[in-house]
Amino acid sequence: MYSPDSGLSVLQRILDTAAEKVWQVTSINLDSLTEAGFIKLLTDLDFKKEFQIIIDCEQERLNSILNLIAAQRRNLKMYHYILANLGFLDLNMTEFQKLGANVTGFQLMNRSDPAVEKVDKDWLEFDSKDLKLPRRRLRYTGALTYDGVTVMAAAFQNLRRQRIDISRRGNAGECLANPPAPWGQGIDIQRALQQVRLEGLTGRVQFDERGQRTNFSLRVMELGLTTPQQIGYWNERQGYVSTAVRKPIPEEFHGLQNRTYVITTILEAPYMMLKKNHEQYEGNERYEGYCAELAAEIAKHVGFVYRLELVGDSKYGARDAETTMWNGMVGELVYGKADVAVAPLTITLVREQVIDFTKPFMSLGISIMIKKPIKSKPGVFSFLDPLAYEIWMCIVFAYIGVSVVLFLVSRFSPYEWKGEDSDDEDETLPSSSSRRALPTSSSELTHSPGFSQSQNQSQQKEKEKESPEYTNDFGIFNSLWFSLGAFMQQGCDISPRSLSGRIVGGVWWFFTLIIISSYTANLAAFLTVERMVSPIEGSEDLAKQTEIAYGTLDGGSTKEFFRRSKIAVFEKMWSYMRSADPTVFVKNTNEGVSRVRKSKGKYAYLLESSMNEYIEQRKPCDTMKVGGNLDSKGYGVATPKGSALRNPVNLAVLKLNEQGLLDKLKNRWWYDKGECGTGGGDSKDKTSALSLSNVAGVFYILIGGLGLAMLVALVEFCYKSRIESRRMKELIDAAMSSNLGGGGGGGYGGGRGGGVSGENGRVVTHEFPKSGAQGLPCMGKAAGMGLASTGM
Repeated sequence: MYSPDSGLSVLQRILDTAAEKVWQVTSINLDSLTEAGFIKLLTDLDFKKEFQIIIDCEQERLNSILNLIAAQRRNLKMYHYILANLGFLDLNMTEFQKLGANVTGFQLMNRSDPAVEKVDKDWLEFDSKDLKLPRRRLRYTGALTYDGVTVMAAAFQNLRRQRIDISRRGNAGECLANPPAPWGQGIDIQRALQQVRLEGLTGRVQFDERGQRTNFSLRVMELGLTTPQQIGYWNERQGYVSTAVRKPIPEEFHGLQNRTYVITTILEAPYMMLKKNHEQYEGNERYEGYCAELAAEIAKHVGFVYRLELVGDSKYGARDAETTMWNGMVGELVYGKADVAVAPLTITLVREQVIDFTKPFMSLGISIMIKKPIKSKPGVFSFLDPLAYEIWMCIVFAYIGVSVVLFLVSRFSPYEWKGEDSDDEDETLPSSSSRRALPTSSSELTHSPGFSQSQNQSQQKEKEKESPEYTNDFGIFNSLWFSLGAFMQQGCDISPRSLSGRIVGGVWWFFTLIIISSYTANLAAFLTVERMVSPIEGSEDLAKQTEIAYGTLDGGSTKEFFRRSKIAVFEKMWSYMRSADPTVFVKNTNEGVSRVRKSKGKYAYLLESSMNEYIEQRKPCDTMKVGGNLDSKGYGVATPKGSALRNPVNLAVLKLNEQGLLDKLKNRWWYDKGECGTGGGDSKDKTSALSLSNVAGVFYILIGGLGLAMLVALVEFCYKSRIESRRMKELIDAAMSSNLGGGGGGGYGGGRGGGVSGENGRVVTHEFPKSGAQGLPCMGKAAGMGLASTGM
């Protein structure tokens, strides 16, 4: 870049050298560029990757160009500026120095020279009120003027000593003469100037036969960490000589110590945050967080000085589809505004094409954040939740089926029937000594007064002694009772005796063992865990509904993931997000979280899982992560393409990971500083003490069972009382009939016959003699009266 007023000669020398060495040189005339044109030129240089730039123009114009480059914050990293100006220390490069640009220049005047210091002091003390000159240090152009006047004075003094009078007029030549006629005294003055030898403010002043200054020295300067510093010198005889003294450093750290590196980052809790009293601090001390500590550890391991700077547009970095320009932190690395990016910057393919990443310092994935739903109150019969509704129905049917099968096999199996002999003698029977002799003839039997009802009963009991009762414990009610007792693991007072009945009981016991064990194992979890009913459980639920809106950060890797994804579910989600009105994209994470909290469950935010987990730990503890991660990726430290920092920083990240420091940093900023307790405070499933609402159904069943038992007892009492009253009425009627001369046979209505059902479901049967009916004598009035007398 040159100015036609002073740079054409330098440009010609550069072009000649480039032709000899086969260099490719692009020349730009600065006078033909406006400010907008110059900015466009800087953008073109980024794409062309032309990093060596020579600027040759006057000092005021050079200061304007440097300030414009610094204001754009581009074309700095990896660029090398050579300033074809002899007053390097006269330039204002404060902003350039902050941005860590690589600048080389030349200094003609040695400010540490006593003669220069004296003139500079006199110049600052000069009273210039009448001239209205600004008070500033002497520049190299002023020093050249001073030396020029000194050379003229020395030349005229030499002429005076040589007694050459240049004051006489002589013959004046004609200006338009052809060929031109030189002034006669001019040759004397030229010769006197060539003979001048002196030490001026700009060093050794001496001229050759062509009038060119020769045998002078230039100090080669470089923009250092704090102030410009001399790295060598140049003279006509030796060329460039380096005088910089540098300590030997490892090859991988070469070139990292002699400048302040700019680390770009973004305010994103807990990665990078401003301290509460950050106004009291300066520089890097204003920031805190995971990435703030990570940057300090990396700089400590690599050994360089850095300065944290926030990205201007508060974006991570994406390429604009129209301008193809990168924004955010990626753009600052691409365009040389920063040396390193230490932030939650996702490693992606498109970013890897323009910048370099280290190994991931954190692994994560895209997750879904929703507003935490209200906890569902446990139902009255929540104790039934460990087993599904279908299982309970199957258990009921199995219970009924087992009871019926047990009843049937007990009826069919002969081993379930047992006989009971009546060994008790009727105490009312008379002894043999007191019995009367039985009549031998029918007339005696019929008309004998000793034949009474008591003798008839005695004969019936004798027959019952001879025919035992056969009973079966497993009636239908006892079978139901046995199955219920086995299921409740309480046992029963009866057990199967037959092989078939025991097989039924055994398989039922095994069945109840497994069911009860499974129920008990799940019951503790269901009763002690409070569950929240989430409207969605994953990306599939989001994709197939439209009631809950969902979106991502505008201009980040998450948005790019959905835009480029070829998976059907994610394509459907991207189609919805792209066409949603109002827009579902947010400018930053804080806006997305705020939208989730204010939407009353009608907005879901898609973000990295690490950030989701952190926000879940922040008050008011009303967000939660649902479902698994949609992908797998990592955060990495980024550097410009080809940067010397990449390998040292990468080694530092690997070392920190092996030392376990990265895990310690995450635990410190995620969980140790959490505000919602262990597991995010109100997590989706929270273990707590049982409340009455958890087991209220059990008490309801207990009260209901007690009430039912009392009701059944009342019914039984009423029923039994009615039966007894009927039986007593029948006995009274029979007695009255006997007393009134009724048939005796009717008085035996209470006798046993056939098989009857005993208590508690027992089945009782009797074996009567085949000729039992014929063996009974006919009973007349006497028999009836005897029954009446003995029965009453």
